[in-house]
Amino acid sequence: MADALRLTHTSAMILQAIAAGHIYGYTVMEVTGLPSGTVYPALRRLERDQLIRSQWERQSTADAALRPPRKYYKLTRSGEVTLEASRKRYPLLAKLVPTEEVQDA
Repeated sequence: MADALRLTHTSAMILQAIAAGHIYGYTVMEVTGLPSGTVYPALRRLERDQLIRSQWERQSTADAALRPPRKYYKLTRSGEVTLEASRKRYPLLAKLVPTEEVQDA
């Protein structure tokens, strides 16, 4: 498990975005303002560190929406604990990525 004190601000923003309901890469990029070259490698690291887990949507769902399948992300229990510690370390985190309800999930 990753050390909460070593979590970067960028990783904390991504965890905050996922916790707020931005559960696939493109919406994480939109809400954080981070480029894909930052978000996707960070998502892989967060998954490797078991702070998030992912699951591909069914092909039939993507086909019905006429788009490629999305990979959805969810915080693990360790991710929730780490995010809470990160909110204390980065007090402006909630303002950067509000925890309001997301409609396109």
